[in-house]
Amino acid sequence: MSDPRDTNGPLDPARTPYHHIPRNTQLLQQTVEVLQNSTIAVETAKDPLSKFWGAYKKVASEHDDEMLERCNGNMDIVLIFAGLFSAINTAFIIATQPDPVNTTNTLLVQLIQITAYGPTSIQPAALSSFAGYPSNFWTQALAYVSLGFSLLAALGAVLGKQWLGYYKTKRFGRGSLADRCK
Repeated sequence: MSDPRDTNGPLDPARTPYHHIPRNTQLLQQTVEVLQNSTIAVETAKDPLSKFWGAYKKVASEHDDEMLERCNGNMDIVLIFAGLFSAINTAFIIATQPDPVNTTNTLLVQLIQITAYGPTSIQPAALSSFAGYPSNFWTQALAYVSLGFSLLAALGAVLGKQWLGYYKTKRFGRGSLADRCK
């Protein structure tokens, strides 16, 4: 019986045909055989199925990279447009608001009249030049709705970019090459 500490001694001759080769060399040869027959080493794969899945992975990766780049660019365009549109729309909304200084001055004049002359001497005053125009209400409502949709589009673009980043990192998954490509 051979010494178990002997690393150059032969392995079990019944299990391996390499009984005359030192043990370290046998382990290296077995490792090379396992790697050659596995799907990890795609370039040196011997069977046609492994070669097929290796080629499929390469083509699919190229296609995915192009799709990710195109979609990421589209999301950037949507974000830029939504940001610019929101800024312009906000400026438009601010411009269509009634002047708060005029409203405050009109209310102060009414308070002074009540204090000085009593509640019966008040002349009704128009608070704003925009009051009473139904088209102004609809214009502002449309502006607020379009601002909301613009912000919703920006949110969708941000979520889309996050999903693209997740897809890019998780697209290969785990398992054998055939399982990952299916």
